[in-house]
Amino acid sequence: MAVIYLLLFIAPQVLIYLYLRERLPDPTRPHQARIVRWGLTAVFTAFNFPWIFVARRVLFGTVWGIGRIPYIAPWIAWQMMGWVFCGLVCVYLIGKGVWWLWTKWRGMSGVAATEQANTLSRRQFLTRVTYAYAAAGLGLSTYGIWSAERLPVVTRRTLFFPDLPPGLDGIRIAHLSDVHAGIHMERAKMEAIGAQTNALQADLIVQTGDMIDIAASYIPDYVRAFRDLKAPLGVVTVLGNHDRYTGEDEVIRGVRDAGQAFVQNGSHVVEHNGTPLALVGIDDPRNWRADDPQDADVGVALRRTPPDVFKILLAHRPGAFDSAAPRGIPLTLAGHIHGGQFYLPVIGWSAGRLITKYVMGHFRQGASQLYVSRGIGVVGVPIRVFAPPEIALLELRRGEGPGST
Repeated sequence: MAVIYLLLFIAPQVLIYLYLRERLPDPTRPHQARIVRWGLTAVFTAFNFPWIFVARRVLFGTVWGIGRIPYIAPWIAWQMMGWVFCGLVCVYLIGKGVWWLWTKWRGMSGVAATEQANTLSRRQFLTRVTYAYAAAGLGLSTYGIWSAERLPVVTRRTLFFPDLPPGLDGIRIAHLSDVHAGIHMERAKMEAIGAQTNALQADLIVQTGDMIDIAASYIPDYVRAFRDLKAPLGVVTVLGNHDRYTGEDEVIRGVRDAGQAFVQNGSHVVEHNGTPLALVGIDDPRNWRADDPQDADVGVALRRTPPDVFKILLAHRPGAFDSAAPRGIPLTLAGHIHGGQFYLPVIGWSAGRLITKYVMGHFRQGASQLYVSRGIGVVGVPIRVFAPPEIALLELRRGEGPGST
């Protein structure tokens, strides 16, 4: 079965190479045609080189942790471009077949002669389209790799709550999520993110899971980098699914070693201007259910929370909002989705829509609000296209407002 999967994923690259090798070179210019063929061979060989490592994992191990393969970002970008290009070629060929059937049914004459006369112009069109597609793909992929590697952008929002206690009016919360300490998030970068967060001078820092990618060996780097996170009300953290994959006990120990308050189906109460604030934290669900409301976890956590205090729910997955809102929790903070890591701004679609309705940003249900962070690190694919990493700085204000500004 592994061999079948491998062949299915490699097949588009082989088919595209053979198709372009036949179609791109101009037969009227033999010297130029040889250069084009050699160029195609070199490009396809270079960008498919990581298949050596991928094939070894597929056949003899696991593809989990594929981000540790050399040149994985350019390779994945190339594979994605290949699938899209293969789909476009299929659409072109289907359209061509439909046109041929239409002309056959209509009994149009001279079609063959016209096709022969237009062979060169079609070849030129394909050449220009291919080069334009390759240039656009290269530019978009380069941007996506750079965006994933950059320091997070700071998103500043003001959230209004009519029932916010006066003592909490103006409190500023720095929301971090999905650091994914690992091969694409090493200590030096984490230290820079920590310094960036401290510079915001928030009253409180919260983390909504996935501090570590999948390897416990990165926990010490995370601890050294983030033990310097400072806020007057401290740093409060909950687990994400990757923390469980890494080793739940090890990650919890690391979080505490970094001086953070860890919450698991309970609450951590802080005081601001003499007013209590309950950070209600829930565990990550041990399933793959889309938008799991985690009703049981939220219920247990609330039973362990003082009843008459303003509450903020910290959850890794945003589906918990569907349990928090009916229970009257004013604010839920979550992550997990990374903004889909691929977003099309013109149509407003993200790959994250495949698994949740809460991809990124601000949402409302009645009097309750949700903010979903785009996260800081990456998982699997070290590329972010129009979904840059993020630190959210949220200011809570008392009063009737638009919900966010």
